[in-house]
Amino acid sequence: MKIAELFARAKETMDARVVYAEPVEKDGITVIPAARVFGGGGGGNGQDKLGQEAEGGGLGLVARPVGAFVIQDGKVWWQPAIDVNRLIATVGGVAIAGLLVGVRILRLRAGSEEG
Repeated sequence: MKIAELFARAKETMDARVVYAEPVEKDGITVIPAARVFGGGGGGNGQDKLGQEAEGGGLGLVARPVGAFVIQDGKVWWQPAIDVNRLIATVGGVAIAGLLVGVRILRLRAGSEEG
């Protein structure tokens, strides 16, 4: 794929339809799901000693649900999505950091009592 084609596709990919899904309606409630989308890309070209030219590139996107707008009876509210994996990882990280700090404090106290 040529670099110009790559960036043309990237431009097509990056629009509001990637962030906001099509509204879903049922029983008088409309839900518009939303996601956080981020990505990156790059490309390059070059020439070898024989004069042969080449170019290439790549593009990567990541999308994670963040919530949805809910519309009912003319009222709109935001309903955040809960990423259970991220929540567990955060709680685990905080617990491990707290444990390490606690152990360090106990060692420092034990060392100062000996001296």
